[in-house]
Amino acid sequence: MTARSALPVLAAATAAALLAGCTSTAPVGQQGRGPELVRPGALLTCTHLPYAPFQVKRDGKVVGFDVDLVDLVAKDLHVTQQIINTPFEGIETGQDFAIRTCDLAAAGMTITPARAKVMDFSDPYFNATQALLVKHGTSVKKIEDLKGKKLGYQKATTGALYAKAHGKGVELVEFEDVGLLLTAVGSGQVDAGINDNGVLLDYAKHNPDTHVAEEFDTGEHYGFGVRQGNDALRKRINEVLARAKKDGSYNRIHRKWFG
Repeated sequence: MTARSALPVLAAATAAALLAGCTSTAPVGQQGRGPELVRPGALLTCTHLPYAPFQVKRDGKVVGFDVDLVDLVAKDLHVTQQIINTPFEGIETGQDFAIRTCDLAAAGMTITPARAKVMDFSDPYFNATQALLVKHGTSVKKIEDLKGKKLGYQKATTGALYAKAHGKGVELVEFEDVGLLLTAVGSGQVDAGINDNGVLLDYAKHNPDTHVAEEFDTGEHYGFGVRQGNDALRKRINEVLARAKKDGSYNRIHRKWFG
C-alpha cells in the first residue's frame, strides 16, 4: 500500500501463539521439493487496496503492476494467484505470515530494516520516491510552503515518516488508506498529500485538476515479502524477476501500467 513504513514488530509470545493455530503448508513441486505454499494449487498474495497502479479493483477484479508480476511467479509455480485484501499493518508487521494468511505480500511495499526483521524480501523490483500532490491553482510548490496548512499522509507509510520529519509548522492529517488521502486532496480537505510518486503520478494523470508539485529522493525500493525462512519461494521470485527483466516481460508490464 505506499512506500509504507514499519510499525512495531509482533511480540515473540504473540507470534508463537498465532503460529500454534496456523494452517499447515503444502509443498509445490516433485517429491515435496520447492516452495511451500499455504494452500495447494494457489499462490496467496496479501495486499492492501486501493494502491493504483500497483493493485486496484476494476470491474470486480484486482489488477495492477504488482498483480501482473506476481502472476509470472504463479505461472512459474504452475498455480493460480489468489489475492487477499488485508489491512496494511498486518502485512508490514509480519502478522499475516505468522498466521499463514498468505504466501507473499505485494503491496507497493518499501524494503526497510524494520520490515526485514519480520519477513524476508525478494530482490528490489521497483524504485520509488516520495512526492507531494496538490490541486492546480495552489501556491504550494514545496513542502516548506505548507506552513500553517494541512498535509495529508497515509497511516503506517514512509510518506508518514517523511511528513513528520520535514513538516515543521504543518498541520498533519492521517488517513487509513491512499484512496481516502487522494479524495481529501481532490476535495480540498487538505492542501496537499504525500505518498509514493508512482501512485500520485498515476492519480494526477487521471485527475487533471491535480499535479505533483515536488518529489523527494528518498532512495526507496519495493520488494515482495515472504515468510521468514521460506527461501525456496524467495529464490523462485528472484529467478522470475530476473528472467522477466531479461526477456522483456518486465518492461512490457511496466509500459502497460506506467506508459
